[in-house]
Amino acid sequence: MEKYRTTPAEDGFFMPGEFESHAGCVMIWPKRPGSWNFGAAKAREAFRQVAWAIAESEPVYMLAESDVASGARDMLSEKETAFGIQVIEMESDDAWARDVAPTFVVNHNSAVRGIDWEFNAWGGCVDGLYAHWEKDDLVAGRLCERLGYGCYEAHPFVLEGGSIHSDGEGTILTTEACLLSAGRNPRLSKAEIEKRLKAYLGAQKVIWLPCGIYNDETNEHVDNICAFVRPGEVVLAWADEPSDPQYEMSLRCLRVLEQERDAKGRDIKVHKLPIPARPVCVGEEDVKGYKFEPGEDVREAGERLAASYVNFYVSNGGVIVPQFGDENDGRAVEILSGLFKDRKVYPIAAREILLGGGNIHCITQQIPAGKKFSPDGREDFGKGGK
Repeated sequence: MEKYRTTPAEDGFFMPGEFESHAGCVMIWPKRPGSWNFGAAKAREAFRQVAWAIAESEPVYMLAESDVASGARDMLSEKETAFGIQVIEMESDDAWARDVAPTFVVNHNSAVRGIDWEFNAWGGCVDGLYAHWEKDDLVAGRLCERLGYGCYEAHPFVLEGGSIHSDGEGTILTTEACLLSAGRNPRLSKAEIEKRLKAYLGAQKVIWLPCGIYNDETNEHVDNICAFVRPGEVVLAWADEPSDPQYEMSLRCLRVLEQERDAKGRDIKVHKLPIPARPVCVGEEDVKGYKFEPGEDVREAGERLAASYVNFYVSNGGVIVPQFGDENDGRAVEILSGLFKDRKVYPIAAREILLGGGNIHCITQQIPAGKKFSPDGREDFGKGGK
């Protein structure tokens, strides 16, 4: 498939907000034994619950390696959903669709294209989480080709989908801790990285938060700390206890948000969304179920995981909210229900996803609703992703 060598901004494309209409959602069936313990059995159940909830209001495309595709079809077909779940056989190194699938952009004529960033397992040889990521790096291009979307070639710029968040009106959120990390684009200055973000995401304003969630092994992705719920409004992960290391990190982010304005000149309204009241940690029994490869980041008993309710997914008709068996689970559901009054909230047990190193938002990537654009520029007036 021919890829576009221009940038989305040059062609009038931009990154929409996740709260806007979708043509579908991409997920990847878990398999990697260094991420998903005990054969990924409990993780697959969690993924199934997430996929079922999303498929109530939009199609789900579940990528799966050939040796687990049949099992994925069997598990996912046990419940009939309004839009269905299509299993697509495709290789990958792990199951983080938000980070390896294309970032989709749209124009004002509702055309949709993808962006193929370079992926290096969250830090490459500096601090990447596994030694081989070649299959992950091919997912974005292969998926655009499979679903019929034109695709922008963004290599060698390293970026994961979870490190950016858009309001759909020209404002991008990101974190300095992630995008300025030594393992991504060390030869580029902050100003040069911001210029690339604006060019590929069609943005006019980048808001740089200093940090993310404590102990987040992605170098603190923004999708775990702060997210737009609509233009001009965000949720911010918040720790109530000053002794918690997250307290100062969230406070630093709040100070930035209180001083910034978005691309339209609006002040930003911040809704505080609590983190779990008790740290969510890896247990002794959890560790026994992993099988780590050489060069892969390992889990240790007692390790604090980057649990956050900000890592929710907004579907066309719902909000899929992670739950950790914590006293703040209900509070998070209540806050998000108030912010998304027109959507059904789906509380989903997410500890098994968190044990793999991420959360609900990390395993999902939305496809905006609109018209497809074929590589030769001819429009397909069917819905994208069909």
